Amino acid sequence: MDLTSYREFTLELAVASADFIAPFFGNPGTSVEFKSDDSPVTAADRGAEELMRQMITARFPDHGIIGEEHGSDRPEAEWVWVLDPIDGTKSFITGVPLWTTLIGLLHHGQPVLGAINQPTLGQLAIGDNETTTLNGKPTRCRPTTELNQSTLVTSDHFNLGKYQDGAACDRLIQQTRLYRTWADGYGYLMLAAGFVDIAIDPIMNPWDIAALIPVVRGAGGTITDWSGNSPYPAESAIAAATPELHQAVLASLKG
Repeated sequence: MDLTSYREFTLELAVASADFIAPFFGNPGTSVEFKSDDSPVTAADRGAEELMRQMITARFPDHGIIGEEHGSDRPEAEWVWVLDPIDGTKSFITGVPLWTTLIGLLHHGQPVLGAINQPTLGQLAIGDNETTTLNGKPTRCRPTTELNQSTLVTSDHFNLGKYQDGAACDRLIQQTRLYRTWADGYGYLMLAAGFVDIAIDPIMNPWDIAALIPVVRGAGGTITDWSGNSPYPAESAIAAATPELHQAVLASLKG
């Protein structure tokens, strides 16, 4: 499957959304609202997604779109774009540059292309399940196979016990070398770039995970849901740098 034209368009979406978001980040005047689930949202989230949706519709009118802020349009189409304009809005509204824009492309319901963009730090990862680039250069996960040599990241420590087995998660954390809450989409970019070894999230939405899968896989990593099954569609994610490390994570969580 030749994804060249889609990859080039994904880059266009990443650049355009970054330009739109830039004036809002680190701006004390950026107003914050809270949705019904108490998650924060800003004009940057809504406007960036609307901009990308307009670009997609103009270029590929027969494609579907799934977005966090503006819902679904033809989600049953052969090709569907999955958008999270600001993944990590809690970081965004507090001036922490660990948020990302996630852009995924599904073909017949499965992720074939993904981008994780952190424009403030100038980091853009694009993957297609076979290869992943970081700022245009090939990147790979670290060859870590042992838990006691690994760095583990997650988005929110409290969610581990809220949505999964907290005691099992604590056991896994104790077996790793380093544990930090640096995740959201940025944690998976760091995994693909070879800076961390494991990224786990006990609760995910389609727009949280679709873009991550081709990036992680393209960098040689393994990603599944919390039970070791297909990560899409799924409501949780476990990603690891190597298949051996991924199996060790699953074994630890299962006790």
